[in-house]
Amino acid sequence: MEDKKLWHFYEELNEIVYVVDMDTYEIVYMNRRARKLYGISDEKAYQGKRCYELLAGSQSPCAVCCDKKLESGYFLEEVRYNPAIKKRLAFKETVIEEDGKKNRFILAVDVGTEMYPNQVCESNDAIINEGLRISLSASTPEKSINVLLGYLGLTFNSDRVYIFEETDKGSFCNTYEWCASGVMPQKENLQDVPFDVLRLWYERFQAGKNIFIKDLEKIREIDPEVYEYLHPQNIQSLIVSPLVRDKKIIGFYGLDNPPEEVLDHITTMFQIWGHFMDSLLRRRNLVRRLEEMCFQDQLTGVGNRHAMHEYIAAMHPGRSVGILYCDVMGLKRANDTKGHQNGDQLLIRAGQCLQKEFNGYALFRVGGDEFLVLCEGITEEEMYRKIETLKTDMIKAEASMALGHVWKPDGSVDMDYLITQADQKMYEDKREWYKKESRII
Repeated sequence: MEDKKLWHFYEELNEIVYVVDMDTYEIVYMNRRARKLYGISDEKAYQGKRCYELLAGSQSPCAVCCDKKLESGYFLEEVRYNPAIKKRLAFKETVIEEDGKKNRFILAVDVGTEMYPNQVCESNDAIINEGLRISLSASTPEKSINVLLGYLGLTFNSDRVYIFEETDKGSFCNTYEWCASGVMPQKENLQDVPFDVLRLWYERFQAGKNIFIKDLEKIREIDPEVYEYLHPQNIQSLIVSPLVRDKKIIGFYGLDNPPEEVLDHITTMFQIWGHFMDSLLRRRNLVRRLEEMCFQDQLTGVGNRHAMHEYIAAMHPGRSVGILYCDVMGLKRANDTKGHQNGDQLLIRAGQCLQKEFNGYALFRVGGDEFLVLCEGITEEEMYRKIETLKTDMIKAEASMALGHVWKPDGSVDMDYLITQADQKMYEDKREWYKKESRII
């Protein structure tokens, strides 16, 4: 009751006011304006809730929490973007001590996302730390990258944020993209951009410089190739910064159509973000490699048994399905008489035959000498045709396989049962193969 009387003075203020217990992070009070902003119906809805859970959508205290900076009798001023409510708020915060209890008192003003306020000093550290926090809280590196791009787009009020990575062919591909509401995505149109188009940019990147374009029309004559790429995307301005790893440029990232105020003061932050993005891309590559090791047969490059189970779990039961079970013939003989390297080459050739004919379908090595092909959405005629072509390929590659297949118009039938059927037919074919071999011998 005493707490209610203490904070009642702030109830009808137009500014946002809330109070947090600095020991427990629990919300002590939120005024009417704060409750409305965060979609809280009444006082009971925030009681017992921690500030970082309810106000920032986080499972742990915010990276930009300023509790340690606060002093009783002094106000700390900052502007921070809150991704939970998609707003930028100008804060005034202090400590209020009452009966030995320390509370953080926060008064905030919604400054929106339209412009950087001229009279409010932005804290670059706060922006960077908050971006790090929300991106690293994502469950995978892929999600971290996408979360970070969205955060940058909203924080800097841009139309589009993107990453381009250099390919083995020396071109550049748009690999990640965030677009503001109503902005047309461009990622699919920006694959394999030739190096020559970005030659002038690359020269600046090598000198450690960013690309600033405040008015696209001004580069129409001096850099026509870039202009022809950017103009159809409705770009009027942009900032682009290189992504550097081990002193080598691996790509770049940028913002389209940010406010001019952003272009004037963002250089240092962009360099910091670039290092962090490279770190996320490294993490992504590591996870992909680990996934390959977990889901890929290291000898043949096709999926392993673990990958097969994952694939089956995600199949659409309403679609037709063709199953081909294969056993590589003569593997033991090749290992015993010519060595395991020769046997490995036999398995590789068999896998290549299957990859060639069943490209686009799911292929797995499920045993030492066994492969399984799962064909969702295939017609019965197409399944038969591919198997007949495969038999010709096997002869050319000197990679004989016993084959057993089934086809069903509705994949809702138990997959284990269908695979067992295909396996049994494969053994029938295998017995016939051995009969022919014994007659030849």
